[in-house]
Amino acid sequence: MKPSHNFRSKDMSKKIKNVTSSLLILFLTIGCTLAQTSFSKKALNETLLNPEDGQTTFKEILKKHKGKTLVIECWASWCSDCVKAMPKVKELQANHPEVDYVFISMDKTADKWKLGIEKHDLKGDHYMANDGMKGVFGTAINLDWIPRYIIVDKHGEIALYRAIETDFETIDKTLNSLK
Repeated sequence: MKPSHNFRSKDMSKKIKNVTSSLLILFLTIGCTLAQTSFSKKALNETLLNPEDGQTTFKEILKKHKGKTLVIECWASWCSDCVKAMPKVKELQANHPEVDYVFISMDKTADKWKLGIEKHDLKGDHYMANDGMKGVFGTAINLDWIPRYIIVDKHGEIALYRAIETDFETIDKTLNSLK
């Protein structure tokens, strides 16, 4: 019986090490995602459609808001969660008028994007990804859900990289901490 017991102990020990290693990798991956403080070169160099039907790099958009706290919302006019979150966004804007707001649409057409801006009376700067949520820009910022909120501080550092429509308390706390 003893050999069998030792075999089980070694087997169990090996399983515990595997689980521990997997958990460590998971926590490091999550920690790195949450601790992201700057955008990738790919994201910065990607162009977005501006309301005048021209192209603007994401880097130029960020440069325009240099020295200001910035809330970036990735959204789409067809997204029901985005539409439901609009009153919360307007509340944020009322409570934080010192903050700049940039809306980046994931709509499929410029017409729907522009109609969405008008319909929801969105105040801020507006751009549209050229190839939707799963395109180059969306991939470069790890866009896996919309609405998605990113906060950039006055120094150009990312203060909050991934917030969604259920995270408005966190968004508000982050903005208050940056005053």
